[in-house]
Formats: sequence, C-alpha cells, structure tokens
Amino acid sequence: MKTRILQLTWLAALGLWTAASLAERIKDLANIAGVRTNQLVGYGLVVGLNGTGDQTTQTPFTVQSLKTMLGRYGINLPPNIKPQVKNIAAVSVHATLPPFAKPGMKIDITVSSIGNAKSLRGGSLLMTPLKGADGKVYAMGQGNLVVGGLGVSGSDGSKITVNIPSVGRIPNGATVERVVPSPFANNNFIVLNIKNPDFTTANRVALAINKLLGPKTARAIDAVSVKVNSPLDVSKRVAFVSFLENIKVAPGESSAKVIINSRTGTIVIGKHVQVTQAAVTHGSLTVTISEKPVVSQPAPFSKGKTTVVPRSSIKVTQAKSRMFLFKPGVKLNDIVRAVNRVGAAPGDLVAILEALKQAGALRAELVVI
Repeated sequence: MKTRILQLTWLAALGLWTAASLAERIKDLANIAGVRTNQLVGYGLVVGLNGTGDQTTQTPFTVQSLKTMLGRYGINLPPNIKPQVKNIAAVSVHATLPPFAKPGMKIDITVSSIGNAKSLRGGSLLMTPLKGADGKVYAMGQGNLVVGGLGVSGSDGSKITVNIPSVGRIPNGATVERVVPSPFANNNFIVLNIKNPDFTTANRVALAINKLLGPKTARAIDAVSVKVNSPLDVSKRVAFVSFLENIKVAPGESSAKVIINSRTGTIVIGKHVQVTQAAVTHGSLTVTISEKPVVSQPAPFSKGKTTVVPRSSIKVTQAKSRMFLFKPGVKLNDIVRAVNRVGAAPGDLVAILEALKQAGALRAELVVI
C-alpha cells in the first residue's frame, strides 16, 4: 500500500513539474498594445568613395542630388555642366525606431545603394533626414559606413565579390529628433496581444492574472487580446506591467498541422497529427538505357566495309516496397516509423501526405510554404 501511495505521489509531482516546465512568461507570450517599433526611411548621399560610386551618366538622380546639395551652400553649377564624379553614390537609408525613443537617443541605420555603385566601402553618409509613414522627420542620420562586403575587378573583366559591398551599416548613426506618441499612459487599462492567436492561451492568461490580482482584473476579448485593468498613475503602471510580464502561463497547444517547405524539402509534423485507417504503398520504377555500340567486321575478301552497329541495353528496376496499414488514431511516431520503413525521400513523403489528405485520412492542416 505504501508503495502504491509513493508511486501516486511521484506521478503527481512529475505532472506538476512537467506543467511548470512548460509554463512561459507573459512577456514571451504577448505584446502590449501600442508599444511597438516604427520604421523610418530616408534618401541621402554617400561621399568619399574610391572611384566605386555611381556612374552619373546612368544615374542622373545622383547628379541632381549633388547639384541640390551644392545649391544650399551657395554653389550654383551652370545648367550645361554635368559633373562626372565617381566618389559619390545615391543611397536609401532605413532604421527601426524603438518604442519610447526620446530625442537625443542613438539608433543604428542601414545604408543601401540605389544606383549602380560598385561598393560603399570607405564612404561617409551626409546628413540625411529619416521620415516615418506620416512624412514627419523622426531622426537624422550621418556618419562613416561599416561595410562587410568586398568587391575587386581587373582590367580584363574578371572580378571577385565577397558578401554585398553595396550595403553598409552605421552603428548609432542616427539621432532621434521626435517622440512617437504612445497610448500606453492614456487609458486606465492595458491590452495584451497574444503573439500566436489561441483562445486557450488567451483564457489561461486572463485566469492567471485574476488568480494573482483578484477576479475581474483581466478578461479575454478574443483569441488575441486580453484586457487588464491598470493603475492610472504612470509610475505605478510601469511597476504593474513589470509584474504582469513575469507571470508564468502554460500556453495552449497549437492545432494539428503538417508544414511543408516546397523549396528545401523540409517537413515538420506537429504533435497532434493523426491518421485514420488507411493503406499506403510507395514504390519507384527506374528505367536505364545504355548504348554499347558493336563493331561489325566483314569476312575476308568479301569487299565489305567495317561498320559500327548500335546496340541498346534496357534495364528496368522496380523498388520492392510493401504496403503498410495505418490503424485509426495513429500518431506522429508511428507515421515517421512507417515512412522510414519504406525509405521515402522528402519529396515522396510530400506525395504520401497529400494523398492521405485527399483520402480524408490525414487529420491535420496541410500547409505548403
């Protein structure tokens, strides 16, 4: 009797440990509505290149940008003058503005050539305004580029390119100039958005919060959003969100899916994939044709000619694959074992899974990416 009690106690403890080990922080499961990054983009000029810039005859916008920049400093070129400079390049500059970014903060920027510049190595980005989707300037970028690529060419047309020399980065290359409005401090509640929409996960998040903070503190709105009452004071709200982020919740398991990457042949079968009763056979037919020409020698004094007579050898090979039976309720391990037994390649496995889906025997969503 004691042994039986110890076994039950051990199993209960194992179950609790397993459930706890599967729990994740709300910080990893959800985002706070309104707390998001913003994309910035701008257009500028990179100067100081060692003859690897744009060919101005083919990229007139580079010359136009150069004239506009010089005009701002009181240098006006005659209309009939077209400067032939190879040490400048027109570039696109983009960056990601983190949430709650304040004026004076530094962010990284990426600089990409939009002309026909061969390399941006050694160049410097001139002051470039970075705008958001609303057309307002949120940051100013400038600095020396760090280019990981390298490209060299010879006079005979041979060249060697390592990585991408027409793209570079400037760490801390832009200064934030404007604050993006955030609704974080405007309401008496916050909304948690589940990263992977799931009704079970949303419900468990609401239950976990209510268990620690009292009933009706949180309620699930749908499979994505959980509305949580929060303090009105901003400083208290920050501490409140910090507490919420560290609450652990066991997320709901995803639905049964089979993911197939048609480009790489990668196949991922979910845990809950099952197959109803079905019989599957897999085989391949290989036909090999080889040519073995034979020399035909005429008899002596027959005045014949030596000729080459074609001779074809045809060989047909068929794989000896047996039919196997899936019983009702077959799970992932049985599927993998059965498919490996017939020696199916990834491409053949795709055909088997598609056939099972068409037959109504595959109880899972078949997703081809």
